[in-house]
Amino acid sequence: MIHEIRKITLVKIRKPTRKDVNQDLQWLSHSLGLFTERDKEKSCFRIFVELIKSTHKNQLLNSDQIAARTHLSRATIIHHLNKLIESGLVVPYKGGYILRVDNLETLLEEIKKDALRIFEDLQEIAGELDEQLGLVKRERGKVISD
Repeated sequence: MIHEIRKITLVKIRKPTRKDVNQDLQWLSHSLGLFTERDKEKSCFRIFVELIKSTHKNQLLNSDQIAARTHLSRATIIHHLNKLIESGLVVPYKGGYILRVDNLETLLEEIKKDALRIFEDLQEIAGELDEQLGLVKRERGKVISD
């Protein structure tokens, strides 16, 4: 059996009020769970930004090139690249790494499709479990009385 692992983290954060590319990129990255308490240097965000820049220039980056550009260790790069691959934001390609698609809007459309497929699978199994466990689906808004 082949298991595809996709780990999508979404964080609800108020959108920035003023338009600023860096602030918007940070908001987008934070909303996608690329910032964590442990990542004090914003390493994952910095790697993601380098991949965005390389996409704009139509370049392929390997882990050594990303390490040189971000001044992060190769081990840190590999750790975060695996996280970005697992989330569906980045894909390995010809010995390097690129964004899954060539622009951020389409990238988010693809992540949304991934999330919807995950929820469809969850709902299917939940329905089967309800049936096996004898759980009754109640209509919304109906009050059940004794």
